[in-house]
Amino acid sequence: MAKHLVLVAGNIGAGKTTLTERIGARLGWWTGYESVADNPYLPDFYSDMRAWSFHLQVFFLGHRADQYLEASRDARSAILDRSIYEDAHIFARALHHMGNLGERDYLAYRRLFDVVVNGLPRPDLLIYLKAPVNVLMNRIRRRARNMETGISADYLSLLDSFYDEWLGAFDLCPVLTIRTDDLDYVNQPGHLDMVTQRIQDKLAGKEVVDLTHKAI
Repeated sequence: MAKHLVLVAGNIGAGKTTLTERIGARLGWWTGYESVADNPYLPDFYSDMRAWSFHLQVFFLGHRADQYLEASRDARSAILDRSIYEDAHIFARALHHMGNLGERDYLAYRRLFDVVVNGLPRPDLLIYLKAPVNVLMNRIRRRARNMETGISADYLSLLDSFYDEWLGAFDLCPVLTIRTDDLDYVNQPGHLDMVTQRIQDKLAGKEVVDLTHKAI
């Protein structure tokens, strides 16, 4: 069986971690997750974003590059919760846009990012999870993570616009866009079956037309 590298991308609250866990368990794939609990910069970042944005972005860049290399060394196919590309094209860009990452640091980070990603294996598939901002806000409130208390609908809308621009020019691999507002792959086994099949079809080069215009 061919080995694949699959990335799960999407806004905060889109369902990336849950899907990564479920697909990894269902297909026996290696799974990689965002570094949150063991990230030494997050507390400082949330107390003073302007002072610590550059440090945080460099940490994430190194963490994700290590993760990509570890995934490539494993014999199994791999699925990663968030892509390294989002760090630069979505989150560092948003920090720069909001004035929390100065021009000098932003340009230095982007140069380093380009060098790092040019040495990484190309993904085979990018899964983009998308949901309306009001749905994302409701999910963020429900999970009640302390570090997410300051997230606003305006910020999520800004990220959403950056995702649209980034994916409009993304050409490293095929993209599978999945609407998650009506999906529950935790409590509805049929939803997970449907998503799993779409992923496998896309990796096999099959294009499936969804005539219902629902969920996916």
